[in-house]
Amino acid sequence: MGFYMFAVIPGKQKMTVRHVTFDGTEYPVRTISYKDVSVVAAEAPVQIYEPNRKNAKAHQDTVAAVMKDCTVIPVSFGNVVESEADVKEFASQLYGKFKQIFPKIEGKMEVGLKLTGKKEWMKEQAMKNPALKKMQQQLNNRSRPSTYYENLAAGEASKKFVTSFHEEFEKEVFQPLARIADAAKSNETINERMLLNAAFLIDADKEEAFDLEVNRIYEKWKDRIDFSYTGPWPAYNFIDLKVKAGSP
Repeated sequence: MGFYMFAVIPGKQKMTVRHVTFDGTEYPVRTISYKDVSVVAAEAPVQIYEPNRKNAKAHQDTVAAVMKDCTVIPVSFGNVVESEADVKEFASQLYGKFKQIFPKIEGKMEVGLKLTGKKEWMKEQAMKNPALKKMQQQLNNRSRPSTYYENLAAGEASKKFVTSFHEEFEKEVFQPLARIADAAKSNETINERMLLNAAFLIDADKEEAFDLEVNRIYEKWKDRIDFSYTGPWPAYNFIDLKVKAGSP
């Protein structure tokens, strides 16, 4: 048996998580210490772990359960080594970086907020936009197929329209929440209707104030925007380190 690694925690803290199930088999979870940090790992076979829905959820749920007990630096999915000595070698290679990261994330949690405009509302706003409305009318009135340049111009008008929305929600939502958070990151949106894709690192003692501000924003926009508010998570977006076995 080898060791499948989930996270790194400070000290030798006790955890409530005891087992994890991969592909229908349950494996014991324990900590392996190196100096004043510990690696949370399951005694499991050395193999390639398929990143299917159940396995990915098992990994994520285990990290989340450990997070309830202590501060965590998460390890990427599927990292397994052959022996306890290899776990300690992994910890020794990254020990200096771990010691820099823990003070920055101690007592903090990450939450995510995604805002997506409701389809009909976005359509209504597009029809109110003079440039888009004019461009659409011009294309509709053509007796011949639109040329490449006409389609390109329509695409540019649409891009400007979406960009204006992103800028509005940057001011309306992201900036007020960022002022409460310890750190904030506005990530790339994945489609035209997504207006905000943000992550926030918040102190535990500011969680209530942050939630109240999210609720205020929700009440204002709920009829026009779909909200996805998730967490708490480990500080995935705020750890400048991809923790994998074999990292230098």
